[in-house]
Order: sequence, then structure tokens, then C-alpha cells
Amino acid sequence: MGDYDEDTAFLGQTGPYFWTTFFLLNTVFVSTGFNGLYIVFVGAAPKHHCLIPDVNLTDEWRDAIIPVRIVDGAEVQSQCSRYKLDVVRNLSAEGSIPGRGVNVTNLEQEGCLDGWIYSKDIYQSTIVTEWDLVCDNQWKVPFASSTLFVGYLVGSLISGQLSDRYGRKKVVFISLGAQCLSVLLQSFSHSWRMFCIMFLFVGASQISIYISAFVLGTEVLSKTMRVLFTTLGAFLFYCIGYMTLPWIAYGIREWRTLLAVLSATSVVYIPLWWFVPESPRWLITQGRVEEAEPIVRDAARRNKVDAPAIIFKESELQEMSPSKTYTMLDILKSKNIRCITLMCLLLWMAINIGYFGLSLNTSNLSGNPFMNCFLSATTEVPAYVVSTWLLKKCPRRVLLSSFLVIGGGVLLLIQFIPDTLQHVALALEMTGKFGFTMAFSIVYIYTAEIYPTVLRNVGMGMCSSAARIGSITAPYVIYLGTYNKVLPYILMGSLTIASSVVNLFLPETLHKDLPETVEQMQEYKINAPSQSYKSSLESTGFF
Repeated sequence: MGDYDEDTAFLGQTGPYFWTTFFLLNTVFVSTGFNGLYIVFVGAAPKHHCLIPDVNLTDEWRDAIIPVRIVDGAEVQSQCSRYKLDVVRNLSAEGSIPGRGVNVTNLEQEGCLDGWIYSKDIYQSTIVTEWDLVCDNQWKVPFASSTLFVGYLVGSLISGQLSDRYGRKKVVFISLGAQCLSVLLQSFSHSWRMFCIMFLFVGASQISIYISAFVLGTEVLSKTMRVLFTTLGAFLFYCIGYMTLPWIAYGIREWRTLLAVLSATSVVYIPLWWFVPESPRWLITQGRVEEAEPIVRDAARRNKVDAPAIIFKESELQEMSPSKTYTMLDILKSKNIRCITLMCLLLWMAINIGYFGLSLNTSNLSGNPFMNCFLSATTEVPAYVVSTWLLKKCPRRVLLSSFLVIGGGVLLLIQFIPDTLQHVALALEMTGKFGFTMAFSIVYIYTAEIYPTVLRNVGMGMCSSAARIGSITAPYVIYLGTYNKVLPYILMGSLTIASSVVNLFLPETLHKDLPETVEQMQEYKINAPSQSYKSSLESTGFF
């Protein structure tokens, strides 16, 4: 097939068509910011203690029946036990006073047999308060969160196949509808099991939206707009959704109502069907040139440029096989593509393990949870802005490896910071988060530029699946700290540093056209790190 970028060069690099498509596609990412993080509020555990039934107890014994323990120098009521009710009731009937002749700490304790009572200072209801997911059932909250990542894994594998077969646009909008329906049904969950099952569908549809819209924007936009879209655009609009979520949750403290409202926001995307185009690149790979040309001509009209009489030459189009359908097996057939894919999978997994591992190590911020969520989202904005500027000028390999070294270095160094130097530890954590956020934004565009059009969605889907495995693995890596405090940091830091070296073997894509066919990707050469570094500098004119 001919070079699509050359064939459509007459459209220019910017213009009304590109800017309109840019903003419309980016609005889709706002929904992923909403629906990927609401578990922070929906699964929150308010302050709670054992429910004391309405029995004949004096005020003194009713106040003393909940055991008290010292945590960080402060007295905290037990959340999972109480003094045995029958014993306390007998002592109350005898006229005994706790602390005066009766040492309550020696009394027998029992679990919360009558349930719990929850504070409503922050939340009116959550899945924790509705289904008592505390104490022995506390594990069900992180398990529910993990079902979202499992959904990501499933969606990553399926969406690539569907998008490459049926089109990027169709999968984006079908996934939006599936996400809307899944969140709505989740708000009607009658049990924790149903909530988890629907959360799996939410995750599958959400990652499908993200990957398909990301690939669609990569293929529709010009070279200049492509970099802006895949860095500042997609990630920044995701952050807008992320930053907006806590304020919606602040106004709606009941979890079912919150999910229903978040589900309803997807309705605003229905009109976009008539304004967002299908990918002409994908249509051409399917042999549907008669559908691709009108899209390109409409782009020329809106950009106020003249389109040539023949946009795609017939002799070039005949070189491809329209009926060929590509799958993950096509990635495994070629040794060159197989090696590149394995390195990409390692990169995505390492970045996710490091990012979530660092996040789990960060101390919880005190204060308002809604403001904390907002601040957490805003800390990622500078990284996306800086990455947008750097990706226009810097080679991908050196850039990605540099920020992986920063993130991995923090993981290796933070274990040596004493507890008395909290400010130093916090500064290192923020530096590491900045590095991993930069790596996130870079690896997305880098991977999209490596794979050809016919395999791009499949490749992105496989890499995203590796990322999901990394995010699911991260909590278990942190759990190794119960055996040896240093082990998790050595493991994650070493993996991240190793991935930064592996990254140097990948081909450079700076200032190069997107590959269209498998044959073009097979031309990539896997060089030694020294050669890779040298060629990266040559591409920027520094060598």
C-alpha cells in the first residue's frame, strides 16, 4: 500500500477538520476519568464500630462496651469487636461502674454479632456500609477493585480484535453504550457479587473505549496533531474527568445515585456519532477505498484545500490484500515482530508495577478525601504537558529510558530514607510519580507508532493486557514486604531499571511515518543499546 501520510499531505498539518476531530475524540476520554476511579468513593470505609442493640445498659457501660486501643499515640475505638454483651449487661444491672472496681480491659470480647454502625459525616452510604464489607469481609473491597483490572485485561484482548475487524468508530461507540449500561446496572446491584460482575464489564468497556479512541485519533489526525492528541490531549482530558469526579462525588454522597449520575453522563456522546469519522487508514486496509475517499475529501473541504482528482492510486491499492484479517497469531509469526512485541509487553508491565507500587507506598493524605482525590489528579498534569513538548523534539527511546530510570531509581532509594525525613521521602515519591506518569504518556504514543495500521489495535491491546497484569500484580509485590521490607522495592526498582535497558533495543520512530503493513514493520531493526542510542541522537541532529 502507498504511504497514507504522503497521499493526504495536501490536507496540511492543522485546520478546522483536525482541530474539531481532536476535541471531539478527546471528550471521550473524560468518561474514562469518571468511571475508572469512582471506587475510591463507592468503596470507601467510613469510621465504624460494633452496633450495640437496644438493651438495658447504663450510659457509662454503653460508652465503655467498645474496646479502645492506642494508634499513633491516640485512642481509637475497636472496629471489629466489643466486650461480651451478656457480661456487660450483668455488670450494668449490678450497678458496677467501668473503671471503678471493674477493669474493663480484662473482660471477654466478642465480634460484632449485631452488625456495625457507620459514621455519616462524609458518606451517606457506600458498598461497605450496605453489605458490611469490614473486618472479616474487608478483603472484598480490594477484590472488587481487582475485578475492574480483570475487566481491563479482558477488554484489552477483545477490543483490539473487534476494532481491527469491524472498525475503530463502531467499537468506540458500542463500548460507550456498554459502559453506560454496565455502570447503570451496577447501581442496582443487590449483592457484592453482582457489583463485582458488573465492575468487570465496566472495566472491559472502559479500556475498549480508551484503546479504540486512542488508535482512531492516531490514524485520523496529522503528524503534528497526532503527537498532541496522544500525549497532552488524551491524558489531559482523562485528567479532566479524574479532577471532576471528586466534585460530583462531593455533591452526591450516596453510592447508587452517584453511579446512576455517572452513567447518565454518557448520553452526551450520542451526537458525536455524526461528527467523528471512521479511520480512512483502516478502511483502506479493508479495501473500502470508496468509503475512505469521501472522508478525506470532506476533510479537504473543511480545511479549505483542494483535493487531487485521484487521492489513492489504484496501483498502490492493489498491493494489499483487502480480505486479510490480522490476529495476535500474526504478531507471533515473524521473529522480528515477536521480539519487538515481547519488549513492549515488558515495558508496559514494568511501568504499571512501578507506578502502582509507588502509589501504594505513598502515605494517605490527611484531610478531605474529595480534595485529596482532586490534588492527586492535578499532580499528573505537569507531566503530560512536559511530555508533549519533549516528544516533539526528543527520540522516544532515550526519553522513555530516562524517565524509567528516574522512577526505578526512586523505588531503589526510598527504602533508605529514615522515618524522620518525611519531607525527603515525599519529594522522592512525587519525583517518582512524575517519572512514571511521563513514562505512561510516552509509551502509549511510542507503541502506536511502532505497530502498522493492520496490527495497531491488536498490538495496543496486547500491551494494554500486559499493563493490566502489572497493575493486578503490584499489590502482591507490595505484600512481599510482610516477609522482608526491602524486597518489594528491590524487585520493582530492578524490574524498572531493566526495562529501561530493554527499551533501548526498540526501533526509533521520531520523524518517521506510521507503518501501514506488516512488511513495513518487519523492516525495523533491533539494534544494540549503543547503536540505538547513537541513532537516536542522529535523528535529532545532535550526533
